[in-house]
Amino acid sequence: MRRPSSTGWPRWAPFSDRSPRRRLFLVVLTAVLLATTGVVAHAVAREWGVPPTADPSDKGTVLLIPGHGSPRGVLEGLAARLRVVGRPSRVMTMPADGTGDLRGQAAAIDDAVRALLRHGASTVDLVGYSAGGVAAWQYLRTGRTAPAVRRLVTLGSPLRGTAIAAAATALTPESCREACHQLVPGSALLTELAAGPRPSIPWLSVWTDADEVVDPPDSAVLPGITAIRVQSICPSASTQHSSLPGSRLVIGLVLRGLGTRPLPRPTTADCETLQAEGVGWPVLVGTE
Repeated sequence: MRRPSSTGWPRWAPFSDRSPRRRLFLVVLTAVLLATTGVVAHAVAREWGVPPTADPSDKGTVLLIPGHGSPRGVLEGLAARLRVVGRPSRVMTMPADGTGDLRGQAAAIDDAVRALLRHGASTVDLVGYSAGGVAAWQYLRTGRTAPAVRRLVTLGSPLRGTAIAAAATALTPESCREACHQLVPGSALLTELAAGPRPSIPWLSVWTDADEVVDPPDSAVLPGITAIRVQSICPSASTQHSSLPGSRLVIGLVLRGLGTRPLPRPTTADCETLQAEGVGWPVLVGTE
């Protein structure tokens, strides 16, 4: 039987009969074991697809997602500008050049985010161009790694579909692959996405009146997200769909949208400033 302590309770506590040096050793050993357990648990969680929750103040890696049939190169300039301001950036290579099932594309994004987390990224921001923005939306609904995503910016994304896809389905069905069918207004996938809750992270959608691919252009506008029309900032901007990722104004908006402050709500007074931020040095008034 253990002898009672001065308080009357049995002296069975782990350190009660130890010398001060022995107690110190056991305290240090316990702390090391606890810390190691935490690190191992965190690594196991990452390995098995349970991601950390994104810290809103942690500007991590940016993953850029091309659109339907878009080459990676269309986003490389934007990725380079992000790297200049210290944001590690990677442009995805989409399966089937982004023309296959958007659910499959969302799964590919999930894999890409998981790879970034395994290689040390603490959080991930997404930039989805054109249909890449729809794939990103689908990913945020179904991806296991979605909690690690901090912000989303979409550029000219047909979030409510585009009449161009409907026309292709009707006129040249052989050239309209699965993603094309899913981008028809009212498709099962778009209806399912629209009926669900919006992602809880900040989401900025940038679009242009001069979009010749997304018809109508304001298909990029959804209730519950922040949508900015480039002509509301620079009225003379003639930016078309293919020009969005390289537009100085749009790059400036992306940089602000991927910051830590609330999403931007610029006015015409911000036109020149945003263009300058996009290119990295002052530009002439009236340029895109």
